[in-house]
Amino acid sequence: MSRFPCPYLKGEVELTEERERHIAERHPDLLPKYRDRIADLAAPHQVRRSLRFTSARSFSRWYTDLRGGKRVVVLVVSEPGPRERHWIITAYISRKLAGGETEWRRS
Repeated sequence: MSRFPCPYLKGEVELTEERERHIAERHPDLLPKYRDRIADLAAPHQVRRSLRFTSARSFSRWYTDLRGGKRVVVLVVSEPGPRERHWIITAYISRKLAGGETEWRRS
């Protein structure tokens, strides 16, 4: 399992081996070549609430050098409570962002 710092969530985000395999199988354009871009959720350009999952947020960052200009989107689920936990459910490369309310945007 890998862990990435996420100042926005004031903690670490987990990427389990199972989720990493899922991403590599479903989004081979992202993994393994751009694995380091997943760690960039520590400095996103935008954070949105997921429309599909109430406990999830999408962290996105635009890269001009990624396939002619694309975003890496990392979907993080948060489990509140005394032992708060955050983990990556999926990640992908996209030109457009999915819907959802913008919580934060880099100025």
